[in-house]
Amino acid sequence: MTRVRRITRRRALKVTTGAVGASLPLVHVQTAAAAGKLTMGVWDHWVPAANPVLKGLIDEWAAKNKVDVTIDFIASAGNKMILTQAAEAQARSGHDILAFDQWAAHQYGDKLVAVNDVMDGLIKQYGPVSKAVEYLGTSDGKWLAVPVAWGSAPLPPCARISMIKKFTDEDVTEWYPAKDVKTKGAAEWTYEKQLKMAEQCHKAGHLFAFGCGANSTDANQTWGATFGAFGAHLVDAKGNITVDSDPIREVLDYVKRFVPYLPRETIAYDDASNNKAFVAGSAALIWNPPSAWAVAKRDAPAIAADTWHFPNPRGKMGRLVPHRPYFWGIWQWAQNKSAARDLIAFISQRDVVSKLSVPAAGYDIPPFLSMADLPVWADIEPPKGTLYNYPVRPHHDAEYYIVGSSAPPDIGVQIWSHYMIPGMVARVVSGHSEKKVIDWAKAELEGIRR
Repeated sequence: MTRVRRITRRRALKVTTGAVGASLPLVHVQTAAAAGKLTMGVWDHWVPAANPVLKGLIDEWAAKNKVDVTIDFIASAGNKMILTQAAEAQARSGHDILAFDQWAAHQYGDKLVAVNDVMDGLIKQYGPVSKAVEYLGTSDGKWLAVPVAWGSAPLPPCARISMIKKFTDEDVTEWYPAKDVKTKGAAEWTYEKQLKMAEQCHKAGHLFAFGCGANSTDANQTWGATFGAFGAHLVDAKGNITVDSDPIREVLDYVKRFVPYLPRETIAYDDASNNKAFVAGSAALIWNPPSAWAVAKRDAPAIAADTWHFPNPRGKMGRLVPHRPYFWGIWQWAQNKSAARDLIAFISQRDVVSKLSVPAAGYDIPPFLSMADLPVWADIEPPKGTLYNYPVRPHHDAEYYIVGSSAPPDIGVQIWSHYMIPGMVARVVSGHSEKKVIDWAKAELEGIRR
């Protein structure tokens, strides 16, 4: 039997208050230690059709294994997931399994059960995970949580086929067709090419809709991967501040040249702004998961049918695709660790991931590189093949990338959470000199290291 609940912001706030004051109950505390009970809190998928399929698969597993499972679907909006993580960590009680995205597994790593046994088995089955996933999921050789496809999404370019063809004389469907081939167009898809195309589309009245606001994780991803592709690292692997460097000056020059073609309101952009611009027909290209395409499919079918996804431009450090993975972790105080391990391993099986990929419209990217060939990305439309190149495939010569990953994780997370890189871009947009931007970043990073 599987029970489902959704956590509202009010309930999540009660969780936080309860953890601090010990006077209010936690969200769905299961105090019984019976071996047949299991509680889990997972991300409430943005595609509503996905949640019932996950529940159905867990129902099947629960019936077969005689485990009574309760699922809380927790939305990321309103910081509900963050509130739940913090409250349960402080109270040392709550779900057996909880979802952790990006850096959260490191944040709570000292309170999670190591899952090397689960990961060793999965890696033996399916081969390696991406470097990005390993960076966020491990510490000193220990797997802090199991990476899952559910909710994990990169941000590659999403372009209007007709606009790019009309205004730049390029055909992105020929660069990256729906088959595993290398093309001249793909080889020539560089940051300089992106800049030239942005200028051409801007002259035609259609933007490359990139934001650089401090309230946009999309901006963090877009400019973070751009800096990474230039080798423009703010901090190195030893924790040394490296922001006053030639690669940083090179990428800031690139940003300065890009500024005239950015949206006027770029600093005010949030995560919905680029999607809205794309669905409204004003943007020629954005960097985004297929959520903009999915909304267009519902609200503007002609735009959806004119959309193509493909890997990011190539810089001197390679073709880096910004990524936001999810993990499922097991708290040290979990009442049913054995069942938790088994369930997570079940959800990670290729056939299960494949079944979940269909209702999620191909949004979720499995952590195992061998699963880039699931049928959903070849089958989904319109147009046929639009998502074929959404996951990184071997012939792309690309890799997933985590913003700030040149630094140790405890500093990388601060680069991310302080919006350091889009903050630098915003200052260039505002007319600050290169020196002022670098001095600002250096001062911020010195504060972080203290």
